Amino acid sequence: MPRSSGRQNKLTGQTGEYLVVAELARRGFIATTFAGNVPTYDIIATDGLGRHISVQVKTSNSGSWQFNISDFCEIKFQDNRQVIGSAKKLLIRGLIVVLVILSHNQKMRDRFFILKWTKLRNIIILEHSKWLRIHNGIRPRNPKSLHCAINVSHVLSYENSWNTVSESIR
Repeated sequence: MPRSSGRQNKLTGQTGEYLVVAELARRGFIATTFAGNVPTYDIIATDGLGRHISVQVKTSNSGSWQFNISDFCEIKFQDNRQVIGSAKKLLIRGLIVVLVILSHNQKMRDRFFILKWTKLRNIIILEHSKWLRIHNGIRPRNPKSLHCAINVSHVLSYENSWNTVSESIR
């Protein structure tokens, strides 16, 4: 029976969340996933002192992650031209994001990129701004689309930065 893309996307997301929980456990955290039932984060991790941190996980089977730019900044339209407004504030204090690339090759390892939500927000706004400048502010196929994406090259310096979790926990 062929897999639907919705089912495959759910499996990809779930796999990423459980891999992050396992990696956190290896690093001494007790962590649990909420399986998509909490809109802003996917995992709560607790250290040995009872301090905790919220973690959002985005998982990809390729080398890029898809987002909605309006989750990170205000977007206004002048006709079909997108104008980037002010950056949005963090809703969950200390939120960490783990971007995961699943490996489907037995010889390769899954990859993890760990950064604070505010850093991710800034990267996404910067890259979307660059992309809009190339296109004179107008998305070619669908001017009203709020889709944006980043790829591995944008977050390479955050690969395996698990210390971000322990440095951010409160």
